[in-house]
Amino acid sequence: MKIDNQTYANHRRMHPLFHFVFSLLALVLLISSVIELVRSVQSGNQVLPAFLFLLISIIVVIVFLLIRSYPLKAQDRAIRAEESLRHYVLTQKLLDSRLTIGQITALRFASDEEFPALCQRAAAEQWSPDTIKKSIKSWRSDDYRI
Repeated sequence: MKIDNQTYANHRRMHPLFHFVFSLLALVLLISSVIELVRSVQSGNQVLPAFLFLLISIIVVIVFLLIRSYPLKAQDRAIRAEESLRHYVLTQKLLDSRLTIGQITALRFASDEEFPALCQRAAAEQWSPDTIKKSIKSWRSDDYRI
């Protein structure tokens, strides 16, 4: 999905099936399994099935978190490599080692003209990723990350 004229205001993207449907279903499953376990303990019967239901719910939540975090880590590595190469091509210098991965992923939105200066300021002043994004004057779209 291509976003026309991506800016700070519209750069965040959500995948509805994952961010809304799957997350809501995982939350409902976890809450209902806790309620079922409490009811089973209070009534004194059939605690094992309720416990197994809770265990499965916890596993689903863990899987939900992992299937989001692993691809983001891979994307972060790719972004770091791309932005390091871009910085080197533009300045013939390595990217400042003080920059965090969060700062680098924010800097990817900066145009080539402002990228080197923003890298220096972000490293020197330890800007947050949000501050970096708000400082960008000429936005460079990233249409691949969700």
